[in-house]
Amino acid sequence: MKNYLSINDIDTLQDWVEEAKALKSNPKKYETLGKGKTIGLLFFNNSLRTRLSTQKAAINLGMEVIVMNFGSEGWALEYEDGTIMNQGTSEHIKEAAQVISQYCDVIGIRAFAGLEDKEKDEAEVVLTGFQKYASVPVLNMESSVGHPLQGLADAITIDENKTKKRPKVVLSWAPHPKALPHAVANSFIEMMKLQDAEFVVTHPKGYELNPELTKGITIEHDQEKALENADFVSVKNWSSYSDYGKVLNKDASWMMTKKKLGAAKFMHCLPVRRNVVVGDDVLDSNQSIVIEQANNRTYSAQIVLKKIIENL
Repeated sequence: MKNYLSINDIDTLQDWVEEAKALKSNPKKYETLGKGKTIGLLFFNNSLRTRLSTQKAAINLGMEVIVMNFGSEGWALEYEDGTIMNQGTSEHIKEAAQVISQYCDVIGIRAFAGLEDKEKDEAEVVLTGFQKYASVPVLNMESSVGHPLQGLADAITIDENKTKKRPKVVLSWAPHPKALPHAVANSFIEMMKLQDAEFVVTHPKGYELNPELTKGITIEHDQEKALENADFVSVKNWSSYSDYGKVLNKDASWMMTKKKLGAAKFMHCLPVRRNVVVGDDVLDSNQSIVIEQANNRTYSAQIVLKKIIENL
């Protein structure tokens, strides 16, 4: 494997999960593997878990880490070919990616959707620009349409907590005061397609995700019906896909509560708005496994980096 851009870059999910769990029990086992190698983490958007967990994963493998916040520290990049650069951009992706490739053995990119232009967001101009012009592997640390490190961490978390071979997993939309991207939900669905599980997505009408992605997936607009007998409930807000980037409603009744959760384990990628997305009674209960999920972000990043380094 050269690049890790989406969940679909995983050849066998269960094998990766088992390898990640083994790394979790002995994080420093391969600490000489990355010796002499440098990873550059480029953040075009804010981060807490992704930044720290990916740094820790790289350190566990013996790598050196360079971090740059492009929003405040780097030149504004141009991505279109043939552009006359007499406006706001100062450097073209062609030069930037090649230069950074000379400094780093792996490049991590975090660049969110703008939620204004669907075609532009789905083209993944930042991620694909680096993939095209960099001469080293590229790692997706959340892009316009996917968050494959989170999706892999979620798979690890479900595997560690399941009590039956084929659990029921529900992905539920939740209210939020502002428009959010589809990336986390998209990668969760891609990950669940590789699982042996009963899987249901529930959301209000109008919040359908990309129909190409959800083809063959059970969609239920009645949240309480979807949650019946669930073993895991992963909650996330996303904006409209058809009316792209818009907030169609902020229906507070979709907030996850202890009553609706039943006996299921509660999952969320974090950060989460308490008593908007989910009630305190859920987050502070022993049914919440969000902290475990966050911890597993290190080992999802570490197994990915291990596989990339092994192919350098």
